[in-house]
Amino acid sequence: MKATNAAERMADVSFDELSVNTIRTLSIDAVQQAKSGHPGTPMALAPLVYTMWNRVMRFDPDDPIWPNRDRFVLSNGHASMLLWSVLHLSGTKAVNAEYERLGQPSVTLEDIRRFRQIGSKAPGHPEYHWVSGVETTTGPLGQGAATSVGMAIARKWLAARYNKPGFPIFDYDIYTVVGDGCLMEGIGSEAASLAGHLGLDNLCWVFDNNHITIEGSTNLAFTEDVPARFQGYGWNVLRVGDANDLGRIEQALDTFRETKGRPTLIVLDSHIGYGSPNKHDTAAAHGEPLGEEECRLVKRSYGWPEDAQFLVPDGVREHFAAGIGARGADARSKWTTLLASYRSEYPELAREIDQMQRRDLPDGWDRNLPVFAADAKGVAGRDASGKVLNVLAQNIPWFLGGSADRGPSNKTTLTYEGAGHFQAASPGGKNLHFGIREHAMAAAVNGMALSKLRPFGATFFIFSDYARPAIRLSALMELPTLFVFTHDAMGDGEDGPTHQPIEHLASLRAIPGLVTLRPGDANEVVEAYRYVMQLRHQPAVLALSRQALPTLDRRRYAPATGLSRGAYVLADAPNGDPEIILIASGSEVSLAVEAHEKLTAEGIRSRAVSMPSWEIFEEQPREYRESVLPPEVKARVAIEQASTFGWDRYVGPTGQVIGMKTFGASAPLKELQKKFGFQPERVVAAAKTLLGRA
Repeated sequence: MKATNAAERMADVSFDELSVNTIRTLSIDAVQQAKSGHPGTPMALAPLVYTMWNRVMRFDPDDPIWPNRDRFVLSNGHASMLLWSVLHLSGTKAVNAEYERLGQPSVTLEDIRRFRQIGSKAPGHPEYHWVSGVETTTGPLGQGAATSVGMAIARKWLAARYNKPGFPIFDYDIYTVVGDGCLMEGIGSEAASLAGHLGLDNLCWVFDNNHITIEGSTNLAFTEDVPARFQGYGWNVLRVGDANDLGRIEQALDTFRETKGRPTLIVLDSHIGYGSPNKHDTAAAHGEPLGEEECRLVKRSYGWPEDAQFLVPDGVREHFAAGIGARGADARSKWTTLLASYRSEYPELAREIDQMQRRDLPDGWDRNLPVFAADAKGVAGRDASGKVLNVLAQNIPWFLGGSADRGPSNKTTLTYEGAGHFQAASPGGKNLHFGIREHAMAAAVNGMALSKLRPFGATFFIFSDYARPAIRLSALMELPTLFVFTHDAMGDGEDGPTHQPIEHLASLRAIPGLVTLRPGDANEVVEAYRYVMQLRHQPAVLALSRQALPTLDRRRYAPATGLSRGAYVLADAPNGDPEIILIASGSEVSLAVEAHEKLTAEGIRSRAVSMPSWEIFEEQPREYRESVLPPEVKARVAIEQASTFGWDRYVGPTGQVIGMKTFGASAPLKELQKKFGFQPERVVAAAKTLLGRA
C-alpha cells in the first residue's frame, strides 16, 4: 500500500480510532526496534487503555501527583508500552523525588524509540520513581493487582478521616488492568478475597481475557469460571465481549462508578495481537517482536503507512489534550479551590494532608515513647513493640496497620480508645485485619504507602517467606513501609522447625535498600521504631522476640540510642583496649553481655557489641565502623540464632560464628539453647579458643 493511500485512509477515521492505532503502532515499533518485548497485549488492549485515559479517568498530565487523581495500575506489566504510549500522548509531565514539577515530558518519543534501553524512561516494565505517571512498579504477576487493593483501602481511610460535608477531598478511583497470570497467582486470589470482604467499591479490575499464556492456550492449566469465582468473592462482575468496542468499555466503567458496596471486575474478551492477519498470538504476547514483514502487514490492516516508524499523526496529541488534559486540569482546579476553602474551615486536617503528602511527620510524633527500666526478667520484643505502636498511632494520625491474623500474638493490635477496626462499615479504623494472606498483606501495605499513608504489616518471622516478593518491591520502589515480624528465631520453642526462622535474616539482609533490624532489648525496640519512622525512602523489617529479653541497665551499659548507628559498643574492656570482641543481635545480645562479664572476671579484655542492623552499620563512616570493630583485633565471636551466612564479613577469616547450620527442633526454649549451644559457657569457650587459652 502506498503511503499516500494510507494517509488518505487515516484522514477518514475518527480521532478515537486514530489514537488507538497510534498506541498500537508505537508499541509495535518500540518492541521491534528493541528486538525484545510484548507487542500483542498492547495491540489488544489499546482501546481499553485509550478509553480509560482519554474518556474516563480524572488525571491531570500537568500534575501527575495531584492527590485526588484516579490511579491506573498495569498489573500485567509486560504490556508496559501501553503506559509509555499514553503517558507520552497525554503529555504527562515529570516530577522529581522532592515532588517538584519539572515541566518536561515524563516519557518522550525518544524514550519510546529507546524502549528497554539503559536510561530510557520507557523500561521493560513500569517502574515507580523512575517514570512520573507510574503509580506502582509492576512485573511479577499479581503484584499490581494486590497493590491496588492497598490503594483502595488507603482512599477509603483518607475519605473517612478527611472528607467533611461539602468537602469530598478524597474521592478518587483505582483502575487496574490484570491478565490471566495475575488471576492464577495466589496473591491475586488473596487480594481479591480481601477486597470483596472490605467492599472496596472504589476499585475496578479489568481482566484481559485473551486465553493465551506463554505455554499456549489457557485451556492447558486455567479453566475455572472466573466470573463465578469473583461473584463468590463478593465482586460485581461485568462483561465486555469485544475489546474494540469503546462505547461498551466506557459503559462498563460508568457502571463501576455507580456500583456501591463492592469492587468491580470487568471481563474483557480480547485477542492477542488483534489486527494481525497472521495471528502470531503467542509470540506477540510473550517477548517476541513481530518481525519486519508482520509489522508491515499489521500496519496495513490498520490503514497505517507501512514503512512509517514511531508515527504520531497530526491531531492525536491535541485530541488527548482536549480529553484527559482538559478534564484533568478542570478536576484538579476545582479540587484546589475546594482544598483552599477546606483549609480555612479545617486548618489542622489540611495541615495533616500537607505533611502526609510530603512524607513528613507531625510535631511531637515521638512524644511519650516508653522508656523501660532495667529488669533481669525483661520484656519480650513483641510486647515492647506493642506499647510503641500504640503511642505512634496516637501521635501520627496516618500511621496504621495490622497483622495477617496474628494481631494478639504479634502484639500489633492498637488498643487505645478510638483506634477502631477498618471494615466495610467502618473505614476510618486504624486496625487492619488482613486475614491469613501474608503476600497480599505486604502488597497492600505497599499500596497504602504509595498513597502516602505510613502503614505496617505483621506476622511471624517465618512467614516473611510468603511476603518476601512484595517486600522486595517495596525496596525497589523506595517506600517507607514497615514490616513487624515476631517469633524471630529458633528459640520460639515447641512449635518446631516449621515455625523457627533460620535463613530469613540472611535473605532479608540480601535485599538492596531494605533495613533489617533485630533489637536486643525493649529499649532497642523503642530506638528501632524511632529510627525507621524517620525513613522516607527505605522500607524496614523489625524481627522481634516472642520470649522476654533482659532489659539492660543503661547506666552500666551504653545507651540504646546507639542503635541508630547500626552497631555500637555496649560493654568494653578497661581503657577500650579489647583482645576479643563479641558481636550479637536480638536475643543473643544479653548472652554476649553475660559472656563478656565472665571473660572480664577472668581477666580477659572483652568487648560486647550490639549489632541490630548490618545495613545501618554499613552506612556509617569508616572511622566509626573501625572504632566499633578495630581491624587489629582479629579474635571475634558472632552470636545469632540464625544462619551463619554473611557473618564472616564481621568476624573475619580467623573468627568464629555461633549460629545455626541446621534447622531447629521442637522443644522448650532452654533445651533448645542447650542443644544448639546458645549458652554463655559456649561463648566463653569459643573466645578462649581464639585467644589460645582454651
